Amino acid sequence: MPTEILMPALSPTMEEGTLAKWLVKEGDSVSSGDILAEIETDKATMEFEAVDEGIIGKILIEAGSEGVKVNTPIAVLLEDGESADDIQTASPPASADAPEAAPAADAGAKAAPAGASAAAAPPTPAKDGKRIFASPLARRIAADKGIDLAQVSGSGPHGRIVKADLDHAKPAASAAPTEAAAMATGPSADQVARMYEGRDYEEVKLDGMRRTVASRLTEAKQTIPHFYLRRDVQLDALMAFRANLNKQLESRGVKLSVNDFIIKACAMALQAVPDCNAVWAGDRILRLKPSDVAVAVAIEGGLFTPVLKDAHLKSLSALSAEMKDLAGRARNKKLAPHEYVGGAMAVSNLGMFGIENFDAVINPPHGSILAVGAGVKKPVVGADGELKVAIVMSMTLSVDHRVIDGALGAEFLKEVVAYLENPVTMLA
Repeated sequence: MPTEILMPALSPTMEEGTLAKWLVKEGDSVSSGDILAEIETDKATMEFEAVDEGIIGKILIEAGSEGVKVNTPIAVLLEDGESADDIQTASPPASADAPEAAPAADAGAKAAPAGASAAAAPPTPAKDGKRIFASPLARRIAADKGIDLAQVSGSGPHGRIVKADLDHAKPAASAAPTEAAAMATGPSADQVARMYEGRDYEEVKLDGMRRTVASRLTEAKQTIPHFYLRRDVQLDALMAFRANLNKQLESRGVKLSVNDFIIKACAMALQAVPDCNAVWAGDRILRLKPSDVAVAVAIEGGLFTPVLKDAHLKSLSALSAEMKDLAGRARNKKLAPHEYVGGAMAVSNLGMFGIENFDAVINPPHGSILAVGAGVKKPVVGADGELKVAIVMSMTLSVDHRVIDGALGAEFLKEVVAYLENPVTMLA
């Protein structure tokens, strides 16, 4: 029986992608490891390779197709003794009105992304602790209609809840009306367009990255109880220390940035205040042992947060080199999923753009994010009571109150300030 090749999940957050280019055509023989197609995710363009050998019997999704759901059949692979006449037994590609395909683990996909493993959308936890398996579309419909998935029986493979199962499901008694839900998400595209009838504007189509950024940040602000802690740090000692180090490292082609010191300070502060080295995991907190620090990198159309793993163990020069490499590949969308997934906290530095202070949105499941402003010369009162001029940098720590309490966050920020104002301690 012909085997369906399914749209892979190339990252843990991917729910759909663009089938940018086929590198094979119908009738081609393929072997394990052959590159079948190029697929664009919200983060990168990745190659998709065959797992088994066979013949491409039929291509179900054309090149250039956008919004192809994960686990949708995109092609059919024929094995020895099979012909195109057998393809009619294979399932057609899922459409917007049809139940979504089963997870790759259940459907037995015969291809995999090069350099990445397939990852189905995680199941939803029920109130009784059991897992609810539902397609991403079914979860969205249930959220919009206020339907409790725990009360729905799934007709998909292994009891998975799909769109068709929700057609006759009733909203929970405590659910808000659909109109209220619509108001919470804002006006529709048509409603907004009508507001600007007669005005000259350009409609910018959202790519996968911008859609994902919008979705995740909306989710973050709606579901994470943010609170904010602010501190100023005097950078005069750090600037002098950095200048001296860069002079010594010049022959090695190394030039340390202020951001390198900030990353190192955060990594060491996570070790000093280990309760802050934690993330929210739905019904529990995961407390990490290594200091894995994510750093926001702005790119055209969105941003990446590559993760510097074990940052507390690495030298400033090693962190600097790794950050330059990750940032360069992020801007070219060449990062692999494992390089931008994880971390307990993130650093977002807009100081280089002249921004003196701002509040950053936490990137779930992180427990915090540090917003860093520009170092500016300001009058300050010294320890001796004398007025002097110092380079002052403003920092704001956005904290998930489910993970970190106020006093704990304040202790962490105090440690960061101490390391930055006494930079030689980061070499100890």
